[in-house]
Amino acid sequence: MDLASMTPLAGGWSGETFLAEAAGERQVVRLYARPRAGREHAEEVDAALLTLVRGLLPVADVLETRRADPASGMPALLVTSVLPGERGDVVLPTLDGQGLARLGLAVGRVAATLGGIAMLRPGRFVDGDLTLAELPGADGLPGWVDAHEESLAHWTAAELSGLRAVAREAQDLLDTVARTCLVHSDLNPKNLLVDPATLEVTGVVDWEHAHAGHPFADLGNVLRLDRDPAYVEAVLAAYGERLGTPPGEALALARSADLWALVELASRREENPVAARADALLRAVARTGDASAAPP
Repeated sequence: MDLASMTPLAGGWSGETFLAEAAGERQVVRLYARPRAGREHAEEVDAALLTLVRGLLPVADVLETRRADPASGMPALLVTSVLPGERGDVVLPTLDGQGLARLGLAVGRVAATLGGIAMLRPGRFVDGDLTLAELPGADGLPGWVDAHEESLAHWTAAELSGLRAVAREAQDLLDTVARTCLVHSDLNPKNLLVDPATLEVTGVVDWEHAHAGHPFADLGNVLRLDRDPAYVEAVLAAYGERLGTPPGEALALARSADLWALVELASRREENPVAARADALLRAVARTGDASAAPP
């Protein structure tokens, strides 16, 4: 593999995913040059997750993993096959109502499949055996909000008070679901590959935030910003068909579960456009007291 010839893949904010060629075959190379705390073996975790879900979800084949080599300065890397399809965030804006419904069914099935992969307890994955360590935020959503209050200093006192009230209500609702499952945790159109002709999902990529957590977290991510009724109704219908949760109940749980991610994103709103949009969305939720609210 010629690392010098790698070209960055569009769509991510990490800048560590590249397209490469070896022996005439295209491959995807993910470098781990800046591993986050607790992600020291991220390449092994990501490879294990792809192996775990293969046959259940469309994911790339793992071709090679390498640990970091401090002596040479070479970062850890994961090499996978190239999946077909276009990024969902490119395809979705081109669709009419019928297309949105078709894609929504496909995406809902992906979210439901993840929601059905049971885990024994919540936690973050720390190695290639998918060993679980404690997740941050053990005190629940109200404590999560308190932990990020300093990063929300641009908010008004009324907005913070409103967010705390929503967080308490949301946590009460989330506590009614005792089950734990595999959570992709970044399940949005940017990380889904789609066949533009059939609108089937051909790839689920970017597993760096995956963990064991709440069954409605991924559904909340899917429905966070893409809110066309045709799309939302189809996603909820597919999810309910597989896991049995009525659409209204599923949507309420999804919006509540997504507050965890929205609080974290809003706390770093200046890093990228997605975080900025999350901040605007969360402020609308706080002002209205409604977890399903959206900015005007």
